[in-house]
Amino acid sequence: MPPDHRRVMRQFVTGVCVAATYTDEPTGRRHDAVTVNSFTSLSLDPPLVALSLRHESRFLAAILASRHFAVSILSGQHEEIARTFAQDQDARARAVTSMGRPGRASGALLLDGPGWIECRLDRRISVGDHTMIVGEVLATGLGDNDGPLIFVEGEFRSLEVAKP
Repeated sequence: MPPDHRRVMRQFVTGVCVAATYTDEPTGRRHDAVTVNSFTSLSLDPPLVALSLRHESRFLAAILASRHFAVSILSGQHEEIARTFAQDQDARARAVTSMGRPGRASGALLLDGPGWIECRLDRRISVGDHTMIVGEVLATGLGDNDGPLIFVEGEFRSLEVAKP
């Protein structure tokens, strides 16, 4: 990696989301969720989105198994949620049981926030040390928008949005 690559990319503002998926086990469905800022819209027609996860991610393995995921966009009031789902899988597992509701189209958990998207896995692409997951959008929804939670210079920040 070029020496300044990480420093330069810290200047790029990204939104903060929680991606969720599940695995079906003999004892029932086990949900998992993780904070991501590598989320983007790829296409409007057909509606496709993408997120990138490390190849060795257990969360990635769960998406590949279920073939479904959901992404909840976080508001500036959700910094604690973002921190919670940025932890290891065991800590996330304790928190996920009290968060969100299963989406009707994907079965993955949705959190309250400015918006959410439910997806079916369309394809995966190996890119460097990550796998890009492309999702076909199955359903979307809007919630209250108190301004998004953003990530820049290694910190969470709140961005105020002017109301019409």
